Amino acid sequence: MARASTPVTIVWFRHDLRLDDQPALAAAAARGAVVPVFIWAPEEEAPWAPGAASRWWLHQSLEKLAAGLAKAGAPLVIRRGPSLTALAALAKECGATHVAWNRRYEPAVVRRDTDIKKRLAADGLEVESFNGGLLFEPVHVATKEGRPYQVFTPFWRALLGRPEPVEPAAAPRKLRAATADLRSLTVEALDLLPTIDWAGTMRSTWNPGEAGARKRLDTFLESRLGGYGTERDRPDHEGTSALSPHLHFGEISPRRVWHAVREAAGGRPAAKITGSPEVYLRELGWREFASHLLYHFPHTSDQPLRADYARFPWANDPVGLRAWQRGRTGFPIVDAGMRQLWATGWMHNRVRMIVASFLVKDLRVSWLEGARWFWDTLVDADLAANTLGWQWAAGCGADAAPYFRVFNPTSQGTKFDPDGAYVRRWVPPLARLGAGDIHEPAAADGPDLARAGIVLGRDYPEPIVDHAEARKRALDALKTVSRSR
Repeated sequence: MARASTPVTIVWFRHDLRLDDQPALAAAAARGAVVPVFIWAPEEEAPWAPGAASRWWLHQSLEKLAAGLAKAGAPLVIRRGPSLTALAALAKECGATHVAWNRRYEPAVVRRDTDIKKRLAADGLEVESFNGGLLFEPVHVATKEGRPYQVFTPFWRALLGRPEPVEPAAAPRKLRAATADLRSLTVEALDLLPTIDWAGTMRSTWNPGEAGARKRLDTFLESRLGGYGTERDRPDHEGTSALSPHLHFGEISPRRVWHAVREAAGGRPAAKITGSPEVYLRELGWREFASHLLYHFPHTSDQPLRADYARFPWANDPVGLRAWQRGRTGFPIVDAGMRQLWATGWMHNRVRMIVASFLVKDLRVSWLEGARWFWDTLVDADLAANTLGWQWAAGCGADAAPYFRVFNPTSQGTKFDPDGAYVRRWVPPLARLGAGDIHEPAAADGPDLARAGIVLGRDYPEPIVDHAEARKRALDALKTVSRSR
């Protein structure tokens, strides 16, 4: 097809499934006609192709995106990969002059996008990419020597030392569609939903899409931001924003969230904000730090940043791993977290740290096993955040918790779920236990268990490890790494 007289831009949607503050879409709309496209090519992201929970969320989000784009005047085109082939074919069909997308930072995607940009440019297309997913590009925050940061606190100081992130831009009110009649798959044709419908609780928990993201942000600002500094550690309370899946899929931009929190805190510069709003902005900083690390150290998605941990003697314990995955370890706070994850595709961040410590310290199972399980079951499975979190727990990454710091799951439960409400919700067999027993039912008196209708080993498992002995084994294993330095 001949090139149109009016510029036509293909906007390739990926982890930016929104119209608001969408730089690639805004640039295309300002130039002329827009052809939005989503390309399903999971094999290009191997070995970290989207997991089952992510695919469920993606299906819902694509439906919402398609509706929003159609209302704005430019229907979403859906194709299958390979991405380069799909983009080149679409460019010919619609007479495109430009191709635009917002950048991603996962290693496999960076390699792919770099190649696609060169190949499309060689075909005569103008190719642009934008920062649509971070406050700042990973290359724009560096030490005085120009090196990437590996410790969060100085990274955070450097980020605060920069000018405020760009103000978010409103969604284009109207999009000019290309005149070509373009074929498109349906969202259903991508087969993203599970064959067996296990997503019932996820449907009742989440509202994927741009509108759902804005509503969740508004709820957080109105009722939770003020207490976030303390409530964020309480899994028994609704104290967090739960924006992570919306941010991962780009249904809301971090700039939009950043400036909304600043406005709620009086519009002051971020460096002068204190209290709960500062604590929340710092969490956005951790999100930035995770992408910073993965971009500069791409091997860390599969290998420890601290090379000496490659020799760590991880245990081969498929039975323990399975018990952990299914929430049957005999440690209630661990089991509650793993059951929440299985049911909703999400887990409270404090509990993520507890269950991660249990896997890599009490069971001494490799952090990669945990990372893979989270990758398949989390709706907010983000490669940068997942890598940072698991290497933090295992002590082998940047700014990691030292390996000798071993969370005691019983005391963690008592501290952060003092009345046992979180455990009662997600481990119903323990619901009738009192607060003094619920985090350690194996130590409860027989009559108390009987009154609660619990027979250990039948209604709820005995602990699969002795925590004190497991801690000692973990520290002994650490010595093998220490001696190798």
